[in-house]
Amino acid sequence: MTLLAYLPGCQASRSGGLVEVERWFNRPVLLIGAAVLLIGAAVLLIVVSVVVEFEFRSRWSQIGFAAVLVALGFVGLPIALLSFAMGEDGRAVDRKADPNHPDHVLTATDIAFSIDPVYRVELLTGSGWSARHWDLGVWEEAGGRGFFKSAKWSGADEITVFAEKETTVFTVDPVSGRPSEPRAVAR
Repeated sequence: MTLLAYLPGCQASRSGGLVEVERWFNRPVLLIGAAVLLIGAAVLLIVVSVVVEFEFRSRWSQIGFAAVLVALGFVGLPIALLSFAMGEDGRAVDRKADPNHPDHVLTATDIAFSIDPVYRVELLTGSGWSARHWDLGVWEEAGGRGFFKSAKWSGADEITVFAEKETTVFTVDPVSGRPSEPRAVAR
């Protein structure tokens, strides 16, 4: 069941996918935690129904009931709490709307889990449930492009991403909002 909920989110995480679908359903840790809690609740209800039918005075029934509760607490609850603590997919660094198309927004996000920054640059087009995100690239220290410096709208429907070693230019289709293939210029 959770796999069926995860599939649309996984599909939407690709370039050109729907932003809201990805935001709601591309959370595997949260979905696994929910599945564990639901299965645990079902097991708990089965154990409770068995205990209610039998007398709860025996030592084995009390130990079994306590074991199920401890297993639920140690497995399902930490997974669910971890998924909420992970939060969003990085720290937003910059967000700029196209002066000609306010529904085209350029974003730069630091997605690194370490001290060294790793920047993901995306173009968001549209609004509400029909908004799409287009991946423009990832800039990191280990890549051949050098450190990310900035991304900006450099002209009518044109995005320029500046890095330490090269400048990358994208042309955006004004109707669909889809970016072109990048043109890299060495610095």
